[in-house]
Amino acid sequence: MRTVLLVVAGLLLTGCEVGPDYVKPTTEVPANWTELHVTEAQARETLERQKLWWQEFHDPILDRLVAEALDGNIDLQMARQRLISARAARVVAGAADYPQIGAAALGSLSNSSTTLQYPPGNGQYRTYAAGFDATWELDIFGGTKRAKEAADDDVDATIEQRRATLVSLLSEIATDYAILRADQQRIDLANSNLKIARQALDLTTTEFSRGLTTSLAVAQAQAQVQTVEAAVPPLRAEVAEQTHAIAVLLGQPPGQLEAELLVPRPTIPAPPELPLSLPSEVIANRPDIRAAERRFGAATARIGVAVAQRYPHFSIPLTLMPTTSFLSTAFEGASLVWSAGLTVSQSVYDGGKLSAREREARAEAEVSRLAYQQTVLNAFRDVEDAIVRYASEAQRSASLRSAVAFDRTAVDRAQQLYAAGLTDFLNVLSTERALTSAEDQQALAGLSRIRQVIALYKAIGGGWQSVNFADETQAGAP
Repeated sequence: MRTVLLVVAGLLLTGCEVGPDYVKPTTEVPANWTELHVTEAQARETLERQKLWWQEFHDPILDRLVAEALDGNIDLQMARQRLISARAARVVAGAADYPQIGAAALGSLSNSSTTLQYPPGNGQYRTYAAGFDATWELDIFGGTKRAKEAADDDVDATIEQRRATLVSLLSEIATDYAILRADQQRIDLANSNLKIARQALDLTTTEFSRGLTTSLAVAQAQAQVQTVEAAVPPLRAEVAEQTHAIAVLLGQPPGQLEAELLVPRPTIPAPPELPLSLPSEVIANRPDIRAAERRFGAATARIGVAVAQRYPHFSIPLTLMPTTSFLSTAFEGASLVWSAGLTVSQSVYDGGKLSAREREARAEAEVSRLAYQQTVLNAFRDVEDAIVRYASEAQRSASLRSAVAFDRTAVDRAQQLYAAGLTDFLNVLSTERALTSAEDQQALAGLSRIRQVIALYKAIGGGWQSVNFADETQAGAP
């Protein structure tokens, strides 16, 4: 027994960790954005706004929808269960550090032949045994430690993935809500234009009854009314669809929010300033990038697990079991049966299985490293796209505002000229159609600006910092 203990102590002291140590991946990070120059002072000023960015729209209904989604969203609930699973896997990985102990008890009544010359029988006899056996596998080459490293990284990656789910959820709720309110605004515009078109039809009908215009003008006025009316049903359908989408995001039946959200409200205004962040901060803040980096760490650790499988395995088996035919002697030293030793096993030939597993682990680690780089590049692209689209829509909105103002003036003048008999009704219809189109395009441009602001908040990884999940700080394993 003393020899076994000395051997174990020597192995533990000389133990090592096989496989590569983790090195955080590096990627080329630009100092600033191509589409917008951001100073460090601007980035710092925006940092606090990113945490509760949806409140920048100052809409209490949107704030409440976000709060309800944090409690009811199904994707977040599934993400929580994935975290529970990852933590359980960490416990399993860490259990290999400890002896695996089992207990057993036996009571039997047996009978052996007494007529045999050899071996002689005892006739009827009883056997009582109880005890435990234990096996402790020594982590000489660090395979278990690498497995725990991988499990720790998996837990961290799962936490970051839930945060990424949260960022996407916030963006989706805000976007759907913005579309809902913009569609309601477009319905109001269509109803206003329908009122104008009907007034024009009444005017044309009156003029026709007086012989001052033609039946063609009346038909054109009627067609204009029908055209404007036709724009409303699709918008109402889209409004209903958005209420359904928002309800599902909150974990509720699709029609649950219709009574509240179908009541028209003003469109949410674009924040006065864009959220600004430097490329280096995007890498630090975006949960999907953080999750990809942790997955690479886990994949690197699993190389060590695969390498350790190619080395000898050392374990200590131990059995301690009193065995007797009389319960009164169960605790006497003479009844004690025990064994202890040191087991060494080594694969001699496995058909290339272990070396293939190592190659597989290294390839998977390289895939994870490349996935990290791809995630970073996609993040930078998301930011650049949102910036350039926002600037484009801002210019478009300014032009459309001027166009709407001119079109309204043109409609008034055309109607006055038509009433005075100085122009035909075709000019009135033309100006009304131009106004209808410009107002609708202006509403769409405003919605697009809002969507790009939301997309930019999502691209820089804003929102998750303000939500504290209690289970993120729990200990994962012993």
